[in-house]
Amino acid sequence: MTESMAGVPRSTQRRHELNESRVARLERMMEIRLVEDRIQDLFAQGLVSGTTHTSQGQEAVAVGLAAATRATDFVCCTYRGHGHALALGMTPDVVLGEVLGRQIGCMGGLGGSMHLSDPDVGLLPTFAIVGAGIPVAVGAALQFATRRSDGVALSLFGDGATNIGAFHEGLNMAAVWNLPVVFVCENNLYGEYSPLETTTAVSDIATRATSYAMAADVVDGQDVEAVQAAVTRAVERARGGGGPTLVEAKTYRYVGHSRSDKAPYRKEGELDEWLARDPIELFAQKLLASGELSASALDEMRRHQSHLIDEAQEQVLASPTGTIAQMFDNVFAPTPS
Repeated sequence: MTESMAGVPRSTQRRHELNESRVARLERMMEIRLVEDRIQDLFAQGLVSGTTHTSQGQEAVAVGLAAATRATDFVCCTYRGHGHALALGMTPDVVLGEVLGRQIGCMGGLGGSMHLSDPDVGLLPTFAIVGAGIPVAVGAALQFATRRSDGVALSLFGDGATNIGAFHEGLNMAAVWNLPVVFVCENNLYGEYSPLETTTAVSDIATRATSYAMAADVVDGQDVEAVQAAVTRAVERARGGGGPTLVEAKTYRYVGHSRSDKAPYRKEGELDEWLARDPIELFAQKLLASGELSASALDEMRRHQSHLIDEAQEQVLASPTGTIAQMFDNVFAPTPS
């Protein structure tokens, strides 16, 4: 850690590392995959209450976006938010702690898998309602504009959210008021269990930006640097007063909608096609080809990341669970007269 980062929250330090290093971006993508694989294992052991929604295969979108933004920007994402929380700087122990309902979690274990937040890196509480973060991001952008700051708000959502009213209302309001907001659609081809072609009349979600005279971009969501470049363009446009952008990242989740979904609705061979374009392997090969990483260093990185997740799990399982009394810690009522 540099002297200038002394005393800075660890989550903010992690965000800085991601902004500075391509190797750190690969490490973070590996970390996200390993944490979410571990969440699935812990769920199978009966240690997770409720359900979980993981995003294996979509790591490049989370890391590319985080590398293109500042910790002072605001990010709204969905209940499938573990990867984004880690990409933005939240540590594995804090994410696993929240999923397992432990006090070490980012919300003290009260929010669980679908409600993660860290103000130090600009992550607003994640949303369990489809598309709910879209109008919230518009509101966050409005306060940036009202205060004449150079902050940018970003909203992440799936392709299924683009068919609800909040999407169209949010984009229209952002365009009319020329707000500094970036809408990022993680188009993974399925809205829960429904294939995109059965629910949506357009194949490119980004074309809907035309209705709001809004800039748009379609990007390969398996390429972390392509995502970073697209989000950087959109963020710079917003920061410079150029208004909102709709970025569509074409990606794929290797798992079903939730832990109970085995995804039997997939077309034969579809998963294998996307596994062949695993974002982690694609970026690893790029770093190997450039000489920034050796094969032995890559192997050691995998071992080290796995070890760190093992340590985080041990720490979380040894930590106390939330208490019933904690439910009332952040509930306020007027004092009786």
